[in-house]
Amino acid sequence: MIENARVYAKPGAAPVSMVVLRDGRVVALGDAARKLIGTSTKRIDAAGRAVLPGLIDSHVHMRGLGDMLESFDFRHVRTVQEVASAVAKRGAALPKGQWIRGRNWDQTNWGGALPTAEILTAAAPDHPVFLSRVDGHAAWVNRRALDVAGITAATADPHGGKIIRDSRGEPTGVLIDRAQALVSRHIPAPSDDEVRARLRRAARECARLGLTSVHDAGIGAAELRAYRALIAAGELPVRVYAMIGGEGDLWREYLTRGIEVSPQLTVRSIKLVADGAMGSGGAAFWQPYSDEKSNSGLLILDRAAVERVARAAVAKGFQVNTHAIGDRANRTVLEAYAAVLGGGNGKRFRIEHAQVVSLPDFDLFRANSIVASMQATHATSDMRWAERRLGPDRVSGAYAWRRMLKYGIPLANGSDFPVEDPNPLWGFHAAITRQDHTGQPAGGWRPDERLSRAEALHSWTVGGAYAAFEEQEKGTLEPGRLADLIVLSKDILAVPEREILEARVLMTVLGGRVVYRDPKF
Repeated sequence: MIENARVYAKPGAAPVSMVVLRDGRVVALGDAARKLIGTSTKRIDAAGRAVLPGLIDSHVHMRGLGDMLESFDFRHVRTVQEVASAVAKRGAALPKGQWIRGRNWDQTNWGGALPTAEILTAAAPDHPVFLSRVDGHAAWVNRRALDVAGITAATADPHGGKIIRDSRGEPTGVLIDRAQALVSRHIPAPSDDEVRARLRRAARECARLGLTSVHDAGIGAAELRAYRALIAAGELPVRVYAMIGGEGDLWREYLTRGIEVSPQLTVRSIKLVADGAMGSGGAAFWQPYSDEKSNSGLLILDRAAVERVARAAVAKGFQVNTHAIGDRANRTVLEAYAAVLGGGNGKRFRIEHAQVVSLPDFDLFRANSIVASMQATHATSDMRWAERRLGPDRVSGAYAWRRMLKYGIPLANGSDFPVEDPNPLWGFHAAITRQDHTGQPAGGWRPDERLSRAEALHSWTVGGAYAAFEEQEKGTLEPGRLADLIVLSKDILAVPEREILEARVLMTVLGGRVVYRDPKF
């Protein structure tokens, strides 16, 4: 049992002082729990600290996080020269010809100009270099990588992708969306041991940060094998709701075998990608970007393609979760879903991100019971430039969490890590303040879209559980639910907003088992 605590059993509930866990489940709370205390009961004194249901990140990339933790994270790098220096240092330590990888560069950190291959070529002339943009929808490569891939001025843009070119038509070294695969397919695939190690590293980081469940947005057969191996070895301290990454052999296999549901690994959905990202210019809009009049983005999947997958999914009991950022992509997906779902339903199809939605299209979410799987820190990262890209009209439907709730649309929160920082407390803070982790801007960006603390907690717990058909098992600490919970150094439901960013996870419990504990707790 955990006693002398402030236990919030569910969003909006008043705290109680204790919770009793048994056989991986919550047994009792508050006064009812006292009657179950015996001489053999293991007691943990929370010293007045807050106990919350385990947090659920509804959109993550676990392998990407594990990969980033062992390579470069350029999220806060302010100049291309800093990137080049890091690449040169890595190249000096590697055999010639070995790939150098990293991620999270962001051209908006150095004024907005896209980088070119030349600086990476000078830094590592003997190594192919592949660096993913912060949104994962663009890559920056050097000349060696372009040569390995055979990309020249004569290379055509692939469907759903774009090779950035100079005035002579020569590739500059930046590849948008599906054009990335022209190079990435030449990078040697990691071994099963390497994939397992990356997922293990990511899962441990999740446990440290208070995440007890994650929705892995786009796995393949290698990740599936690794998850199963980690579970068999007792090395997975988090529950995984896995989305199959697009149409392919794994999807066809599951259409034949049906959904898979188990305590730590569930496979019952497919992840599609309808467009790119706004920061790299690939998000699909009806009208051009306000600051880039020749570009309206890239529609990667049309309505017919989404509808085809949706019909196959419904026939076999699978959920469809589609990445859509621009207003054109969102409507395309919503109309495809509507053609299959035909109104209110329990299928819980999702739109991942739903960043910019035309105002009339919120009705399509509601009418067809679509879940909005959104990420609070996307708003606070993008606010530096979003209005400039969108203009005053489109921004009214952008990052619109409050509007989603007003329409009665289910809202699940997440981070999209490693695109954003994996710390869910940053996401909770962003949701209630519309401020970044430095507390800017004062008063919040478009503060009318803020959530209350109870609503934010709901989106990080019950909302995520609902989006995975798991609200009867997790998301609250009611008796009978899974004993997934966290103990925090500060009560994020009561302390001043700024102090939320100072809160730390002191203990994470998964199914009644402690999977992380701060050495000082």
